[in-house]
Amino acid sequence: MHTIGPHTSIAGGVHNAAIQAANLGANAFGMFTKNQRQWKSKDLDKEAITLFKSTMVEKGFTAQQVLVHDSYLINLGNPDPEKRKKSLEAFIDELRRVDQLGLSLLNFHPGSHLGLIDPKESLSLVAQSLDIALSETDHVVAVIENTAGQGTNLGSSFEELAYLFEQCTQRERIGFCIDTCHAHAAGYSMSSPEEFNTAIEQFDTLLGLSHLKGMHLNDAKSNAGSHLDRHASLGMGSIGWATFEYIACDARFENMPLILETVDDTLWKDEVAHLRFGGRR
Repeated sequence: MHTIGPHTSIAGGVHNAAIQAANLGANAFGMFTKNQRQWKSKDLDKEAITLFKSTMVEKGFTAQQVLVHDSYLINLGNPDPEKRKKSLEAFIDELRRVDQLGLSLLNFHPGSHLGLIDPKESLSLVAQSLDIALSETDHVVAVIENTAGQGTNLGSSFEELAYLFEQCTQRERIGFCIDTCHAHAAGYSMSSPEEFNTAIEQFDTLLGLSHLKGMHLNDAKSNAGSHLDRHASLGMGSIGWATFEYIACDARFENMPLILETVDDTLWKDEVAHLRFGGRR
C-alpha cells in the first residue's frame, strides 16, 4: 500500500496534524513537533502525548506513516564548535520528542559548510554529530534529506550523501528521504518516469533502496539543474504529473511516507485523491 499525504499543521496541538491529514483523505502525513523556527519550545506534556497517540489510533495512522521534520535552524555541519553544539542539542531534543510521540522517523537536512571549510570536512562533522545524537537516544531513525544545491548546503548529490553515510557508525538507524523538487533542481531530472528511474538507479547503486525511508513529492518551479529550491503544486512545475503518478503506483515505494510539501494547501485534498485513487487533480 502506498501511504500518501501532506505536511500538516500542529497549530492548537500536535494531535491536530493527524486530524487534518485524515480530513484530507490522506493515509500518511508530515509534521513538526515544535515551532520549526525557534531553538527551544516547551516540552511535550503527558496530556499532549496521550492525546496525540489516541488520535493516531482513532484516525488509523501508524508510526510508519508519519515523517517528522526537524527545525530549519539546525546545522550539524557547522564549522563553529559552539554553534554546532547548539544544533546537536536541539537535534537530540527533536529525536526525543519523536520518540515520546511513539513515532520512528525524523527527517532533517544535512546542513551547510557555510563556505568556511571543505564540504567533506563538514559532512564528517555531520556524521560525528549523528553518532553522538543516536547514541543518546533509542529507536528513532535519522532520515537525511537531499538538497537542491543552493549556496553552501550539503547533500545535493547522492555521492555526498553516500560519503556522509559511510562516515557514520550507527548506519542501522540512518535512512534517507528523496525530495523530488530538490533532486530535480540538483540536476537529477525527474520530468518523466524514465528520467526518474535513472536517478533512482543511481541512488540504489550508491546508497541502496533499502535505506530509503520516505519521499517528499513536490513539483518544481525551476528547471532541472537550476539549484533553486522552489516547490510547485503537482503538475504545475517542470516535473509534471506523470512522474508522481508513476511513484504512486511503483511497488518500491509502498509502506513509506510519501509526503506533499506543495505550495497550495487548497489543492492538497485533490492531489492526495489523484495519487491514491486516480481521483481529481
